[in-house]
Amino acid sequence: MEVYQIKVFLEVATYLSFTEAADALNLSQPAVSAKIKSLESELGTDLFYRLGRKIQLTEVGQFLFEESPKLIEVENQLIAKVEEIKKGKFGNLKIGCTAAIANGWLPEILFQYRQQYPGIQTQCVVFDSAEFLYRAITNNQIDLGISDISFADFSEISATPIAPIQYSLVATANHAIANQNWLSLKELQKEPWVMLNAGSPSRLVFESRLTELGMNLSEFSKVETVDNLSLMRTYIMQGNYLGFASNLEFKSEFQLGIFVAIPLQEFALPGNIFLLLPKRLSQSASVHSSSQNRRSRNSNPMQKFIALVENHQEEQQTSISPHSTPPRLRSPSLIIRSNPLQRPETINLALGIQNSTIPTVTAGLVIQQLGLLEHFLPREGRYSSTQYHIQWCDFSTGSPIIQGLHSGQLDIGVLGDYPLLLSALQQNNAVSESQQTRLVSFVSTNPDGSCNAVIVRNKSNLQSIEDLRGGVIAVPFSSSAHGMVMRSLNSANLLNEVRLASLENSNITQPFDYSIQADGYAHFAPFHDIAYRQGKFRYLPGDNLNMLPAFHGVVVSAKLAEQYPEVVIAYLKALSAAQYWYTITPSALSLISQWTNLDAEIVSQILSSIYHQNQSRRFFCEMTIRPDWITQHIRQLLLVPGNEGLETINLDRWIQTEFLHQCQDLSSW
Repeated sequence: MEVYQIKVFLEVATYLSFTEAADALNLSQPAVSAKIKSLESELGTDLFYRLGRKIQLTEVGQFLFEESPKLIEVENQLIAKVEEIKKGKFGNLKIGCTAAIANGWLPEILFQYRQQYPGIQTQCVVFDSAEFLYRAITNNQIDLGISDISFADFSEISATPIAPIQYSLVATANHAIANQNWLSLKELQKEPWVMLNAGSPSRLVFESRLTELGMNLSEFSKVETVDNLSLMRTYIMQGNYLGFASNLEFKSEFQLGIFVAIPLQEFALPGNIFLLLPKRLSQSASVHSSSQNRRSRNSNPMQKFIALVENHQEEQQTSISPHSTPPRLRSPSLIIRSNPLQRPETINLALGIQNSTIPTVTAGLVIQQLGLLEHFLPREGRYSSTQYHIQWCDFSTGSPIIQGLHSGQLDIGVLGDYPLLLSALQQNNAVSESQQTRLVSFVSTNPDGSCNAVIVRNKSNLQSIEDLRGGVIAVPFSSSAHGMVMRSLNSANLLNEVRLASLENSNITQPFDYSIQADGYAHFAPFHDIAYRQGKFRYLPGDNLNMLPAFHGVVVSAKLAEQYPEVVIAYLKALSAAQYWYTITPSALSLISQWTNLDAEIVSQILSSIYHQNQSRRFFCEMTIRPDWITQHIRQLLLVPGNEGLETINLDRWIQTEFLHQCQDLSSW
């Protein structure tokens, strides 16, 4: 018996006419008669009896007429249910995640999902180990995974970043260090620690970072390992232990003020939460698709969940950060790589930095303190067996950095505008490739060129730069201030009327406390700012350098750029991360003040995170290279005798922006 036969029977029984039923069904009368005869044959009884030209229902026919609508209703319900399932309104979704995700991130998303799709049965499976979650995905035990580990080492899993996760030190609110704004792991090695088991994501993140920094958990005097967060909570509360956790764990303890989260310098950047899918499903269910493609794929529970996650990600991205794709800590590797056929290589990396020069702190001091270079250095492929030896060489001026680059003793140098140009001079001489440099990034810019200044002692009678005729100006040779003085004196026709004396070994706290006697002193920020604030010096009015923009930048040896381009990109990633940290971290100023022994107000007045008009004497974090500014400097300096060599600089060869472009492609992070 077919449902369609029942439908034909109901039409005939309603009209008690084969002709009218045929018209209603848009069938021929013989076709209707054939359906009724077939149904009667299957049931083994007549459903109608004939009274002349009319028909009447038999007893069985009457029963069937009364009960058949129920069968039709069941069919309609089944069809409607199937359509709803096809549209994703019903079904099953099995999500696997780590404990931190289950405790702190997934509940809100899962609540929204169930509110929107109440007919979909969802199940959340929590895994204590990253390895167990990996197996569940690859064995099809779950539909998708959410994790704070990316599993990027495994080709069968696709990982997409969907949200940030921040790691920090966890302590009780009454712990001796509870009021600290920032701490370093090196300060905490003698404290008792409690950690989750070795397979837990937070433990993997912690130990991976230690390895990058050349540290080991065995260097910590006391470390207890526990199986779950409940035990970890007990150790922290009752034993005054320190813990390491993400902002997703112990949320209630943080909200109640029982625990405090203390930022760690080594974990200054947030990490990522990842959406994990089997590679075979990743293309058909991936996020970041067009709205049209999203609508066409929202036909099953998994795709609807992914769309919800994507919408949540977009909302969070626009509300918390001006950066569209901010830098993140990389997920730790789960595979120990070694190449037995290749001997381990050691790369010695020497960096010339100027930690006391505030406009360059993100290019040296911040990277150094936060351990960012160690984190972004390549460790895969040809670098899988590489060991890095990093040497930070801090100088008060740029001259020794130029010398170090030309002699091959330095691989990377951070310099102001004039010394940057001086570092490029040797590339056009008949010298080895190792003595040549490449400009790969800017660090900071001062659009109005007001960063360098000439100051005189308060008791001095000098009132303008013209009053220096026949006098002496002390200035760090080969510095940006040196370039400024030469241009300024030349503009005032005083170049041959003023003697320049070398000002060396500047002390950041007492920048002009020297035995050398001069009529005026020229320096770059922050040295003249400090001297002025100390009340012993005043500024000497000048021509403001014809508003020539000032800048600091990063040059690398041509040898490093040629042999290890990935290392150059890694440094630029570290620089980008340092500038992002400076931009979003309220306590960055106080930390830099602490690291440099300078007042935080000086730091804030000299270096800003973003450009603001009408703010003179200030640098702004900026990595984009400005060839037009470089050209302006060369043109101005060529007017000064002794700088003729600058004309030979091949800017097309010296400026190499491809490294910065690769760094700014955050998909490669």
